[in-house]
Amino acid sequence: MLAPADDLVRPQARLPYPYRDEIPVVRDLADRLTGCLDWDAIVAMATPWVEAVRRNPAPFWAMESLLREYPITTTEGLALMRLAEALLRVPDTETAIALTADQLGRAGFEAAHEGPHRVLAQLSASAIALSKRLLPEGPDPPGLLQRLGAQTVVAATVRAIQLLGRQFVLGREIGEAMAEAAAQRGQPAVAQPAMTADQPIAGGSLHRSRLRFSYDMLGEGARTGADAQRYFAAYRRGIEAIGGGRIAASPQSADGISIKLSALFARFEDAQRGRVFGELLPRIAELVAVAAGANLNLTIDAEESERLELSLDLFEAIARQVANAHPHWQGFGLAVQAYQTRALEVVDEVARIARSHHLHFMVRLAKGAYWDTEIKRAQELGLAGYPVFTYKHHTDIAYLACAQALIGHADVLYPQFATHNAGTIAAILQMARGSGAAFEFQRLHGMAEGVYREVLADLDVPLRIYAPVGEHRDLLAYLVRRLLENGANSSFVHQLADASVGVESLLANPISVGGEPSLPLPHALYGAQRMNSRGVDLACVADRAPLEAALATQRVQAVGEATPAETDAAMTRLAGGFAAWNGSSVTARAATLRRAADALEARMPEFCALLVREAGRTLGDAVAEVREAVDFCRYYAQQACALLAPQALPGPTGENNTLELHGRGVFVCISPWNFPLAIFTGQVVAALVTGNAVAAKPAEQTPYVAQRMVELLHEAGVPRDALAALHGPGETVGARLVADTRTAGVCFTGSTAVARSINRSLADKDGPLVPLIAETGGINAMIVDSTALPEQVTDAVMQSAFRSAGQRCSALRLLAVHESIADALIEMIRGALAELQVGDPADLATDVGPLIDDEAFATIAGHVQRLRQDARYIGEAQRVADYPRLQPPIAFEVARISDVTQEVFGPVLHVVRYDGPVEAVLEQIHALGYGLTMGIQTRIDSRARRLAGRARIGNVYVNRNMIGAVVGVQPFGGEGLSGTGPKAGGPHYLPRFCAERTVTVNTAAAGGNAELLAGMR
Repeated sequence: MLAPADDLVRPQARLPYPYRDEIPVVRDLADRLTGCLDWDAIVAMATPWVEAVRRNPAPFWAMESLLREYPITTTEGLALMRLAEALLRVPDTETAIALTADQLGRAGFEAAHEGPHRVLAQLSASAIALSKRLLPEGPDPPGLLQRLGAQTVVAATVRAIQLLGRQFVLGREIGEAMAEAAAQRGQPAVAQPAMTADQPIAGGSLHRSRLRFSYDMLGEGARTGADAQRYFAAYRRGIEAIGGGRIAASPQSADGISIKLSALFARFEDAQRGRVFGELLPRIAELVAVAAGANLNLTIDAEESERLELSLDLFEAIARQVANAHPHWQGFGLAVQAYQTRALEVVDEVARIARSHHLHFMVRLAKGAYWDTEIKRAQELGLAGYPVFTYKHHTDIAYLACAQALIGHADVLYPQFATHNAGTIAAILQMARGSGAAFEFQRLHGMAEGVYREVLADLDVPLRIYAPVGEHRDLLAYLVRRLLENGANSSFVHQLADASVGVESLLANPISVGGEPSLPLPHALYGAQRMNSRGVDLACVADRAPLEAALATQRVQAVGEATPAETDAAMTRLAGGFAAWNGSSVTARAATLRRAADALEARMPEFCALLVREAGRTLGDAVAEVREAVDFCRYYAQQACALLAPQALPGPTGENNTLELHGRGVFVCISPWNFPLAIFTGQVVAALVTGNAVAAKPAEQTPYVAQRMVELLHEAGVPRDALAALHGPGETVGARLVADTRTAGVCFTGSTAVARSINRSLADKDGPLVPLIAETGGINAMIVDSTALPEQVTDAVMQSAFRSAGQRCSALRLLAVHESIADALIEMIRGALAELQVGDPADLATDVGPLIDDEAFATIAGHVQRLRQDARYIGEAQRVADYPRLQPPIAFEVARISDVTQEVFGPVLHVVRYDGPVEAVLEQIHALGYGLTMGIQTRIDSRARRLAGRARIGNVYVNRNMIGAVVGVQPFGGEGLSGTGPKAGGPHYLPRFCAERTVTVNTAAAGGNAELLAGMR
């Protein structure tokens, strides 16, 4: 095989910008279809199919029927879906009972059922209702009799879920799947004995014998190198088994396989391009060579939009190798998702690659299965728009336009139309008529059997079944995605099973363009009062380029330390400027903050580069920090206008009572180095917008970022006698500011020890009592029970413990894992650690950069050395660059929670096993004294609510990571040893910076109360 060309390893933009305005894109797609479709004829063709399916519905256990009886939009449907998601992987009986009780107890299943399977539906509902009575209620352990009954219920539920799994999974391994495929074709078993088919799949024996399959070795994306090797071996075994030592007549007429690139490489992402081409590409090439040797179809499945350009680069690299080694093979394929706004351009690009290399490809066109993930990512990152359509019918338009393009490229592409929609099937048949293009339809195993039964009874067209292969307990993510996709109210499958939806509505022409996106764009996520900060997609070349340019030019300059005389002069100046600034209107101060936010957002590349250079932040962390600073400015501006306006209070007649909030005077803001821009800005603008003058002392390690932010605030309109930055050690400059008699308040973020010192200093000072707002650290824990998804937990642990080199006050320090899953989860964490890249923070591929200074490095190194002696080593990441102060992320297992006695401010994770009541684990965490952040990983909703309700912890996160609190969304701050409150970025923060005053005016003092007298009758 040829090595990939450098032009493919280097990032390039093949496709349009992914976050374009949706409406013009859809208009262009709709225009392409104008005059090409006779929709009345389409309806006439599809109506008999729909009516026949409704006359002869799928059996009760088929997915369409289950979605009808228990739609996922109902509490009952959601409960059953979540039970199916988790129960098969729970190893311990007690937790299995608790999970089953929790989910079945969410709703009532006794309601009357209508529809073709009314009797069976009522029987199943009665069985579920009866089962609920045998399950325990509440957290207390069940008695013996109830326990025996609960075990019976769980066993029956497990069996039911296994049967449900068979509706989606063709076989537990490739031999079993091939035997089932043979049975569905009406052929003798080709491998192991065939499982009994639940229902004939296609009309007559001719059609059944022409069924083809595309096997998908079901599973999550790899998190470790071992995972990737296991999936690779499964794919290779699958290809060899399908080939059976023979050479197929053609890839189009033979069974094939679908591969998922994120399963073959744990770091399949644009930031890891070097490793992707060095490690993943050879694996793909080896599988392709085996498939080509057997003349089979091998399709690369589509994944999330941020991987699309990278997927195309890999696709063309393999195409070059195919052109060299297998020029006549026509089985290499790619899946295209029509819900992506760039889908049509992807089709054209694949055709271009085929022509340029004189090859013929197979292309599966699907609607797409990551829609909610794509929407959430765009919102969280504050992107310019969405990479997917926000209307379902816009996706339908894109699908038809892509289908038209595929048929037009039939000289180099073999279209594979994956759809369950009868109207779409009829439209494709109409478009293909007369073109002479060869094509096939595809459906998902377990879905739309009735539709294709009717289609194939009338038409001789090929049908390929997309057939998942794997253990039922591994079907989690796949099952949930398909249930969400096909169970949504707007989906054809859902509406087909609903007789109340008329055929005319079901087959309505989708070609109409919405006036605006159906969802608020990411910048409007928080409504009209506060714009979301604009973010960057680092996987997008156009978004990344300004950051890379800034990194090449920005340099950190030295900042002089303030002398005692300069510190005193600054306090004098600020005390003198306070009255004028406090006397300005709150709307004027808020407008200043909004101008600062806009300026900072416009200068994001510059500030990101400074954060990388001065604080050792990675690019991703730098972008998030600039956004947080922007959010602080806008949020506190909004809050100030709402909270600081004079408030009229009730009282007796003839009297006006008003509550007003004012600045206190000069606020001293002392910020840390770990968020040198975001926390610094949040403290300063909160004090400013409430009318205070501010003496801002940044951390000694990161003064230049702070200085540049102060300059930006001055440019935005903050007077120089209302804000001053004073750089220097905490022991000198910080202590002098705290002790100054003109200090009216202190806002501090840092260690608990320093917070105590400040508190003592303020208490010992003569004069007014001065408030202290302190946010300190924590020994932050995550509790993982045996219902949690290991891959999800591993992702959350890697982010929570090691982002920013663990130098976050919210970072995960202590992971408590249930004994029954500890071995497997620890092994996955060990493998995921080995995949992390530790090096230069300016390198996009770096996951973990340096510690902040030599002192921090020595402290962490000493702690790691002690753990190597006293704890059980789990694993660590490896340095990939020669860069100072790199401490690779590392994990150790400790015997007890109480062994973790202090916060370790670096990338060190302590893991502990637990057994018994999870509430006891929470109490041991409480005993550590901290209360900043905590994570809970469980599928038992009542357990999550109970633990969150009992936790004396400021921020609790369920089934996600524990870092990255968003201003106004997750107000941040702790209790106990973790701070005084109130929470930064929350609705109660600003009043703490204020002095409250009431003004009472006796309006009856001069002539009585005119209003009262005027109202007499």
